[in-house]
Amino acid sequence: MRPLLIYDGDCAFCRRWVERWRARTGQRVLYRPLQQPGWRGRTAVSRRAARRAVQLIDENGRRYEGAEAVFRLLERAPRMRSIARLARSPVVLWVARKVYRFVAGHRAGAARVDRLLYGRSTAPPSRRLVRWLFLRALGAVCLVAFTSLGAQVLGLYGSRGIEPIGRRLALLRARLGRDAYRLAPSLLWLRSTDRDLVRLCRAGQVCAGALMLGVAPRLTTVSAWALYLSFVTVGGDFLSFQWDSLLLETCLCAALVAAEGTSQPSLPPQPSWGSAALMRWLLFRLTFGSGLAKLQSRDPAWRRCTACVYHYETQPLPTRLGWYAFHLPRPVQIASTAAALGVELGAPFLIFAPRRLRQVGFGATVGLQALIAATGNYAFFNLLTIALSLWALDDDSLRRLGGLPRPDRPNRKWAWIRRLSGIGRGTLEAAIALTSALTFFRRGGGRFARATARLGQVVEPFRSINSYGLFAVMTTVRPEIAIEGSAGGRTWREYLFRYKPSRPEDPPRWVAPHQPRLDWQLWFAALREPPAWFEALLVRLLEGSPEVLRLFRCNPFPDQPPRYVRALLYEYRMTDLRTRRRTGAWWHRELVGTYFPTCALAPSA
Repeated sequence: MRPLLIYDGDCAFCRRWVERWRARTGQRVLYRPLQQPGWRGRTAVSRRAARRAVQLIDENGRRYEGAEAVFRLLERAPRMRSIARLARSPVVLWVARKVYRFVAGHRAGAARVDRLLYGRSTAPPSRRLVRWLFLRALGAVCLVAFTSLGAQVLGLYGSRGIEPIGRRLALLRARLGRDAYRLAPSLLWLRSTDRDLVRLCRAGQVCAGALMLGVAPRLTTVSAWALYLSFVTVGGDFLSFQWDSLLLETCLCAALVAAEGTSQPSLPPQPSWGSAALMRWLLFRLTFGSGLAKLQSRDPAWRRCTACVYHYETQPLPTRLGWYAFHLPRPVQIASTAAALGVELGAPFLIFAPRRLRQVGFGATVGLQALIAATGNYAFFNLLTIALSLWALDDDSLRRLGGLPRPDRPNRKWAWIRRLSGIGRGTLEAAIALTSALTFFRRGGGRFARATARLGQVVEPFRSINSYGLFAVMTTVRPEIAIEGSAGGRTWREYLFRYKPSRPEDPPRWVAPHQPRLDWQLWFAALREPPAWFEALLVRLLEGSPEVLRLFRCNPFPDQPPRYVRALLYEYRMTDLRTRRRTGAWWHRELVGTYFPTCALAPSA
């Protein structure tokens, strides 16, 4: 005897939800509309009761009505069993009964709202195609990240680079002792020659390419995570950006979401509900955390919605569109600032809503990221955020795309091994979600922050569970560093940067998704006292290090290195449209003073 659900077949709202329940429970439950004859022989339910609320008669003949009948029904759905049992708590059941009675009294309106929120389809949301696209998009982002790092790794961390990795490891070992291996886990502890740095970047590119092709996605994702972690934990300032941490956390979560096996022409089985929830939770923390950080910083530019008045001019690496956006009218800048805050604070909640609202949240998030990418160079951050936003959709939203894999038939072979793997994966997903929640709410301070500080110390070395708060404080001026060299101390030549503005006639350039990390850090360095690595940069210029010189646009001393170097501080401002047409200058710069005094190498003994 299978459970029997009796419902009102004349109710459009009831029919739509019965179709959803039928897809989840399969043949485990019988569904009969009260208008269909033949069901009265099994139960004595009256037509009046069946019109009032759905009736469920279980295997033992017990009858349940309304909200409780729905919860008992969902216990027969494999993916909903645990949630349905938790939902039958007294408080949840009391609220569910109130909601059920309200909906039952307004069925016609509820049916219209349901169709508006969910669309025509009543099939349960599937995310096989979403996972397929996400993993390939993540592979593309990893390929960009490793390729970008490989192009400058020797200039940053080589033996003749700004901060040689061997020296950094020696300092960590001297300061932390044996704890250095635990607090800074890295494969570079094994070998850290220049060739090894290049090999790790090449290995990361291979893993990223394999992930794009769908080859052993779980193994390649874990490998990419371990390789990138090896650089981030010991890389210092040049690998301290929030999107570096975001990439690590995304790869860690993606390793749980990815299916086992190698590339196949068909889609692997459906990802679990917990996997999709974990990815959505990461997207929520990223976007909502960024908006919340702007409010918590109490920065006047964000509180008065004037941040975009300064943003396009003072951001690290603007684009040409950013230069033109800077000249938009002030009301437009204020409106765009308010819109950006609205998207960051509102759209994250839509990713947990019904299908149509999730599509709205996806469109708002992707639209904001596209505008940020069009007006500024933020490495692979925008691409990675858009890839994460795919989890706000389901396969029904992507149904119009052609040439995509088809769902595979479930393979019952070794099902018990997959079941055990699913239990372990679910446990890890729950642990990561709980830890990330504690990290997210710890930002408020107080006793809760102190209570979770020890947990943060455990997960911090892996840089894979983070709190995010991008662009929390807006800079209102643009100081820039100009590095100059001289052979005799009288005539000075300027080192031109590849992507940062140097000369007034240098136009803003497109560089993303590549990130010139020296150019970025020089933007931060201009806002404070010279960091430790800046003096090392000047030393490498005096030595004529070819690896470091490749980080600049050109070498003003091609024959031999300069005898002296210095750094000046300028304030840059974007020119207006009329000056740009008349002189061709994109920038106006004014000398502020000396950033680093004239220095030279000490004479050798």
